[in-house]
Amino acid sequence: MTHENTQNTYLNRRDFLKVLGGATLAVGALNACGDSAAKRTIARLSGNITGDMTYRINPKNGDRISLLGYGCMRWALRRNRTGGEEIDQDIVNKLVDTAIEHGVNFFDTSPVYVQGWSETATGIALSRHPRNSYYISTKLSNFDPSIQGFERSKEMYYNSLRNLQVDYIDYYLLHSIGDSRAFQNRYINNGILDFLKQEKAAGRIRSLGWSFHGEKEFFDYMLSLYDSGEFVWDFALIQLNYVDYRHASGRNVNAEYLNDELLKRGIPAMVMEPLLGGRLASLNEYLTEQLKRREPEASVASWAFRFAGQPSNVLTVLSGMTYAEHLMDNLATFSPLVPLTDEELALLEETAQIMLKYPTVPCTTCQYCMPCPFGIDIPGVFSFYNRAVNAGNVPNSSQDEDYRRARRAFLVGYDRAVERLRQATHCITCGKCVPHCPQNIDIPSEMVRIDNFVEQLRQGSL
Repeated sequence: MTHENTQNTYLNRRDFLKVLGGATLAVGALNACGDSAAKRTIARLSGNITGDMTYRINPKNGDRISLLGYGCMRWALRRNRTGGEEIDQDIVNKLVDTAIEHGVNFFDTSPVYVQGWSETATGIALSRHPRNSYYISTKLSNFDPSIQGFERSKEMYYNSLRNLQVDYIDYYLLHSIGDSRAFQNRYINNGILDFLKQEKAAGRIRSLGWSFHGEKEFFDYMLSLYDSGEFVWDFALIQLNYVDYRHASGRNVNAEYLNDELLKRGIPAMVMEPLLGGRLASLNEYLTEQLKRREPEASVASWAFRFAGQPSNVLTVLSGMTYAEHLMDNLATFSPLVPLTDEELALLEETAQIMLKYPTVPCTTCQYCMPCPFGIDIPGVFSFYNRAVNAGNVPNSSQDEDYRRARRAFLVGYDRAVERLRQATHCITCGKCVPHCPQNIDIPSEMVRIDNFVEQLRQGSL
């Protein structure tokens, strides 16, 4: 049920930013936090949710889908008895229970998320609820050439059914496609797409779509297959946020174009990266103040989520919510969604244009580059560097007025955020991560650049 005139209460900026971070930062923090702390946080913030979840109806099949979707790519981790990492299942269960209690019914995962553990953890949590109370979305993530044959790809599909403890998948995706050669090798030449169409006809897949990371020409090609009737895509997952809407960089395509083309054809859209890898939740002081002046009680992140949920053909906006604070803030934003005014949309466009002037790395912390064979915490390094840029802690030279403070803030923060043995200095530029990056980042070059900057700071030679 959607209410029109409900005033939401949001987390204040200090409380929200205090808990920002992805799964790469979650291991140590969640050992201290634990399930009991998550329960206390949920109880403390539940009063901020003053309305009912906003839903969208899928015109293809009538599904009533929560506009806030749970992205299961950043489940909390903890140390196990051998000193390694494992998913904190107690916290996952509590977050899933809370999400469902407050109307979230769409959960998106993949065989490769969270070091390959996400589907199993998500399946355990969801299996405790009636099957008709949620929609599950997962993907054929056959990136590795060794598993792109028909039998290995089919095995991945069947493993998803087993790990998720379901006998059908509501929304199944061809994962992260962006060029014709990879698409042909992963899905056409091996015959697996024909198999998936058969599974859909048998009812074990209810809707078949794809997630897009690539160039405009390939996006148009996928739509041409739809136009010709060769493949009837039921939905598409696109990267949409108020920066990429009109200012996409690298191999990304403006989301305005992507969404408009889907809308013309009546293909529902799902949204990933509404926070642009967290960057739209931790703006610099000036940009934060601009948003706070307009909505003092609203979190910075809530602006990005409201933007992502604005288009009428968007079925759900995926958010990888590691912490209870993330979940509760997003529930407040979407319960219900308050549409942006023209003036607010103009403010976000101005924010996007200012952000383009800052030299951040376009990393979305998706972790597709992980694990690094040499132990580098690639998304952790980029995430810290981007936060330092936004906070003004990346001096240009020792002649900067605030050099000493910025230098100390960067070096101390870097060592706290990323373990020394996992920092950029240990990168050997092997390049194995590059083909896996959907943002087309030259990761080795960026690692060298950041490492050189860090060494200059350490030696005082900037």
